[in-house]
Amino acid sequence: MNYFELIGLIAGTLTTISFIPQVHKSFKTKGVKDFSWLYLLIFGTGVFFWFIYGLSLNSIPIILANIVTFILVLSLVFMKVKYK
Repeated sequence: MNYFELIGLIAGTLTTISFIPQVHKSFKTKGVKDFSWLYLLIFGTGVFFWFIYGLSLNSIPIILANIVTFILVLSLVFMKVKYK
């Protein structure tokens, strides 16, 4: 692992875990009405494309961060459907 991959892992970890408290709060309160469908669609699509881009570069930091973030976005989508 080189220096830039380490920076990428740190950046991906920080940006991904920053999303976890919001998902946790949404799950705990069952409050997801403030998340618009358009936001979830655009953000989820962007994360998915970052994942594909990471695959094309064979970049572990990009791949891992975006897999986890995509799962978190999907959990918000699931809650939005379940708790409407």
